[in-house]
Amino acid sequence: MSYVYALGAAFLFALSMPLGKSLLGSLRPLELSALCYLGGGLGLLIYKLFAGRAEGSAGEAPLELKDLPYVAGFTASGGVLAPLFLFTGLNLAPSSSASLLLNFELVFTALIAVFFFGEYGGRRFWLAAGLITAGGVALSFEPGGFNLKPGLVFVALSSLMWGLDNNLTARVSCKDPVTLGIIKGLAGGGINAGLAFYAGGTFPPLKLLVFSLLLGFLSYGVSLALLIRAMRGLGAARAGAFFGIYPFMGALFSFLWLGERAGGRFAAAFCLMGAAAALLLREKHAHIHFHSALEHEHFHTHDFHHAHAHREADAQRAGAHVHAHIHKAERHGHKHLHDSHHEHPH
Repeated sequence: MSYVYALGAAFLFALSMPLGKSLLGSLRPLELSALCYLGGGLGLLIYKLFAGRAEGSAGEAPLELKDLPYVAGFTASGGVLAPLFLFTGLNLAPSSSASLLLNFELVFTALIAVFFFGEYGGRRFWLAAGLITAGGVALSFEPGGFNLKPGLVFVALSSLMWGLDNNLTARVSCKDPVTLGIIKGLAGGGINAGLAFYAGGTFPPLKLLVFSLLLGFLSYGVSLALLIRAMRGLGAARAGAFFGIYPFMGALFSFLWLGERAGGRFAAAFCLMGAAAALLLREKHAHIHFHSALEHEHFHTHDFHHAHAHREADAQRAGAHVHAHIHKAERHGHKHLHDSHHEHPH
C-alpha cells in the first residue's frame, strides 16, 4: 500500500506543473507559492475538523517536543524555500528544462538519506535512481545540450530543498500526516504571503484565488499527506524514488493541458521510468540487524514487529490502532526496507 500512496502523491503534485505554469501568467512566484501552501494547509485543516474526526478517533500519534526541530526544518526547506525557488525558476526557464532538473529531487533525497541518515542504498535502488534520472534527461533533452540559465539554477535549488524536506519529514512520518501537512501548509504559506505583500503583492481576483487554493489543497496538501504515509513503510529514499516520477507525469499533463506534442523522448522516458518502477517494486534487502529497546507511539497493526500485549483488559486489539508501546531489544534477520522500524546503519 505504501507504493500506492507514493504514486498518488506524485500524481497530485504533478498537476501543479502545467497548472502552476498557467497561473504564473497572472500571479507572481511568491504569491502563487503562498496560495498553494495555504490551500494545502487550509484544506487539510477543514478535513481534520470535519470529515477527519472519525478517522482521528481511530488514532494517529500526536507530535512531541522532540519532533519540533524536524517540523521546523521541513517547513522552512519544503514549505517556504522550495516552492519559491520552483515558481521563480518556472517563470524564467522552459518547462521542459525545469522538468529535467526536478528529477534531481530523487538524487538529492537519496544522497541525503544514505550519507546523513544511514539508509540502505543497494545496487537495485541506485540503478532505479539512475533510470529515473535518465528518463528525465530523455524527456527533456534538446539538441545542442543544456544551458544552465538562472531559472534552471532556481529549479535545481528547489530540488535540493525538497530532498532535504523529504528526509526531515521521514523522521516524523509515524506522526499524524494530516497534522504535519496543516503545520507545513499554514506556516509556509503564511510566511510566503507575508513576504509577497511586503514585496508589493496585491490580493488576487476571486477566481484566481479559489483556483490557486484548490490546486494547493490537492498538490501540496493531499499529496504531502500521502507521501508521509508512504515514508512510514518505505523510508525517505524509496518513497522519494517513487514520488520522483512526478516530472514524467507532469509532462503527460502538459501534453493534455498545454497541447504539447509527445515524441520519441516521451516514449524513451516512459520505458526508462517503467523499468525503474519495476525494480523498486521488487527491492528489499535482508541481513542480520539489531533493534534497540524503544518506546514510542504511532498508528500500527499487530504485525511481525508489534506482537506486544496491551495494558487494557483485553490482550489484543483488533485492527489498526494507536497507543504507546515498547519494542524489546532483539537481533534477527529478515527481508525489510528502511522504514520507521529499521533505521539502523548499514
